[in-house]
Amino acid sequence: MAHRNARTTVYARRLIVERFLAGWPAARIAEQLGISRATVYKWINRYRAEGWAGLVDRSSRPHHSPTRASAEVEARVLALRATARRGPVFLARELGLVASTVGRILRRRQVMPLRALDPITGQPVRRQHSGHRYEHARPGDLVHIDVKKLGRVPDGGGWRLHGRREEARGRGIGYDFLHVAVDDHSRLAYVEALADERDPTSAGFLRRAVAFFASHDVIVKRVLTDNARVYRVGRTWAAACAELGIKRRFTRPHCPWTNGKAERFNRTLQDEFAYARPWLSNTDRLAALDSWVHTYNTRRAHSAIGGHPPITRLAS
Repeated sequence: MAHRNARTTVYARRLIVERFLAGWPAARIAEQLGISRATVYKWINRYRAEGWAGLVDRSSRPHHSPTRASAEVEARVLALRATARRGPVFLARELGLVASTVGRILRRRQVMPLRALDPITGQPVRRQHSGHRYEHARPGDLVHIDVKKLGRVPDGGGWRLHGRREEARGRGIGYDFLHVAVDDHSRLAYVEALADERDPTSAGFLRRAVAFFASHDVIVKRVLTDNARVYRVGRTWAAACAELGIKRRFTRPHCPWTNGKAERFNRTLQDEFAYARPWLSNTDRLAALDSWVHTYNTRRAHSAIGGHPPITRLAS
């Protein structure tokens, strides 16, 4: 599987092979894509051995894990964790294991951290101190809102397609402002690419986001934003919130991570959509946005909600 800083995507690998088959020398291909000749030959050899199927992403997980704990050991760890509600060091000592092994088992099985559980009942709790909440109980109780700025893609593709040359950087062509709304409970997301982040624009986005959530039987009661001027003193924004019956909440100053679910969604959007492939134009990227968001909501497994897509939480 390609990591977040990988120079080559599946699309770029196909370009490598297509250009090689068209007679391009490996050195020229490497220069155009901003990679080494060794990388060019690696994908050419992979194509020769396996065809086009050899260019797809692969998991970095090893084929065999001879030292992995057995299913019986994992079951013992999970059973003791459920009854004792203690950390890896305690569990390892009780079971005669190494703490790092216990930690890996808990992460692999997606066991919630102790800080997110009530010490008496063992049930998930909502953290309200220091402005943090673990998770709201119902969809619509809180919607995180943020704006992600993305540099526009020049026609013909940018540096991710043509290499790190100055003329491919697309300087001066501006930004798209991706307005994002994420439901705290379900992680259901709504996104629009707009021309700016001014007061009327943001208020219009809020109205459409509320309509989107309403179409999924989710009534938005509160919104959480950062302390940008448009959210603090914007008259059109405040009027829209009042008209829709929405209470406004703000993150702690200089602490954007307190709007964590929107921040995390922005990173996923960046890694899995905006920079996941070398787009040929900004129009192509914007045209694919709605489809990606739909996939995120309805098909993509979300680790924080048990490996299920956000849409499934609306039925709970």
